Amino acid sequence: MKLTSLYTPALKDTWSGRGDTPPELRFFQTVACLNLDNEALPQGENSAWALLGFCSDEGVLRNLGRPGANEGPTALRQQLAKLPNHSARPLLDLGDIHCLEGELDVAQQSLGRLLSIAHIKDYRSLVFGGGHEVAWAHYLGLHEAYRDKRLGIINFDAHFDLRKLNDPMKANSGTPFYQIAQDRQAHGSPFDYYCIGIQQTANTADLFETAESLAVAYMSAEDIHQNSMAWQIALLEDFLSQQEHIYLSICLDVFAESHAPGVSAPQALGLTPWQALPLLKYIVQSGKVIAIDVAELSPVLDKSSKTARLAANIVAELLNEDGRADG
Repeated sequence: MKLTSLYTPALKDTWSGRGDTPPELRFFQTVACLNLDNEALPQGENSAWALLGFCSDEGVLRNLGRPGANEGPTALRQQLAKLPNHSARPLLDLGDIHCLEGELDVAQQSLGRLLSIAHIKDYRSLVFGGGHEVAWAHYLGLHEAYRDKRLGIINFDAHFDLRKLNDPMKANSGTPFYQIAQDRQAHGSPFDYYCIGIQQTANTADLFETAESLAVAYMSAEDIHQNSMAWQIALLEDFLSQQEHIYLSICLDVFAESHAPGVSAPQALGLTPWQALPLLKYIVQSGKVIAIDVAELSPVLDKSSKTARLAANIVAELLNEDGRADG
């Protein structure tokens, strides 16, 4: 029975690479693929990760950005497949949700339902976008299980993505964290949101005012350029210590255009990978991360697959860092 017209199952053919023999295994040799149309999701074990793609750039189009992020999930899988997997934690690819005919809300609700099932069955979620509208969809998969928990959101991004909206039909890649703030407030839950990599030239004065009104914490790209890693870690630790669980979102436009050209809104003054990666690893080392997504990879804009390779290496580093907890 077809799960939904928006769903396509995981394809093992997407995962390929140079063959190695144990114990030197790569992700394409260790990932398992599941067709939810005819297979039930088993109970999660050993802190397994459930992977879903969100094939959408409708939010980017609504936000007047450059399209192409709907092709991001496949490109990211293809690059991740080739990399060594040092983690013992299972990774289960569940397939993709597609945004069809501009029906963004329908696609977001569909992804949220699948992710909610995964979390109920004790999986952690790894989602490949798609535009950053994926963040609202991802949150929909978390909010039932974690609404009464202290759920901290850490977003690596040049933008706050706190654009206000009164009409849900106008939701876009710039509104997801404002939508989350509204939902948390409507249910009496704290909105604990920390942005890392914010740029003054990527956000209007109104967005900074909105961030202040919502008590959003942030570390600007300039802060990271000018201050020590110890200073940065101390700020992160203060935030992490207050949270039970962490949802980590990575918008690839947090990186400088020289490292990540294949995004809707490339940043000339963004971060380098070696500025972001130690912070990302530190967050994973907390043991509190229950959800990760990667947004804004646009293969049609990505010269020599540079951005896709960066994204894949970051995902591999984080999964491998998480897997080191197995000893």
